[in-house]
Amino acid sequence: MANENNVTELIFTGLFQDPEVQKVCFVLFLPVYVATVLGNGLIVVTVSISKSLRSPMYFFLSSLSLVEICYSSTIVPKFLTDLLSKVKSISLKGCLAQIFFSHFFGVVEVILLVVMAYDRYVAICKPLHYMNIMSHQVCHMLVAGSWLGGLIHSIIQILITIPLPFCGPNVIDHYFCDLQPLFKLACTDTFMEGVIVMANSGLISIISLLILVTSYVIILVNLRNHSVEGRRKALSTCASHITVVILFFGPGAFIYMRPFSTFTVDKLVAVFYTVITPMLNPIVYTLRNAEVKNAIGKFWSQKEN
Repeated sequence: MANENNVTELIFTGLFQDPEVQKVCFVLFLPVYVATVLGNGLIVVTVSISKSLRSPMYFFLSSLSLVEICYSSTIVPKFLTDLLSKVKSISLKGCLAQIFFSHFFGVVEVILLVVMAYDRYVAICKPLHYMNIMSHQVCHMLVAGSWLGGLIHSIIQILITIPLPFCGPNVIDHYFCDLQPLFKLACTDTFMEGVIVMANSGLISIISLLILVTSYVIILVNLRNHSVEGRRKALSTCASHITVVILFFGPGAFIYMRPFSTFTVDKLVAVFYTVITPMLNPIVYTLRNAEVKNAIGKFWSQKEN
């Protein structure tokens, strides 16, 4: 079938229909987005200038914070402007671009979380070889591999989507562009395309989750041989990472491991992982990490002086 698109513009139904509720949402979510950018940006700047945060763990944390800014900025600014708009529209090309970049940065984050778990595994289970295994070259290769993995994933997703014909209707029952809601608008059977894109996303998520769980099981078993102080310090560091993993995978699993529906609860859960979670990550890491808090304190002291 030729790719004949009569639809060039798509309309979002949005999160809520009531204009007053939308204004309240704007007032609530704008500070959250600003906090996301400032909080994650502060971590990126602090790690880059602080001499006390030169270990691989903080390099990965800085990379994660940068990805959080990019991921949130792919969806939230458009979402915020739509909350104040009567007609929430986006071009078809703009929709495809939003899908590409949201999947791109989302998968980069997944792989980075796996890399950070591997870093903790090496630090705790092979401390004497840590700096040799996690050299600067290896760290940069792991981060570059994360970005490459996200790029390959998104290219596959978008190459499957671009050939689909869209001839109407043009209303997406969501507040941002995603594959399953968009597939519902295609004027052809998209069963196989849906299976492929779900398999693509599902395979990455399942493999990553298995690696994460395995890493922390090994770490917890290995910690039995450490001193009480060593266990406390290791568990404190790992707890932050485990919290971020749960915040990331929990809402995503709720959305993608069940059939797509039009329930408002699905959209509210999507708000959590697109708007709220990127803001929580820097809070989780800084509250439980004295080195990061001290480095941020020194950074502000230098700014004031």
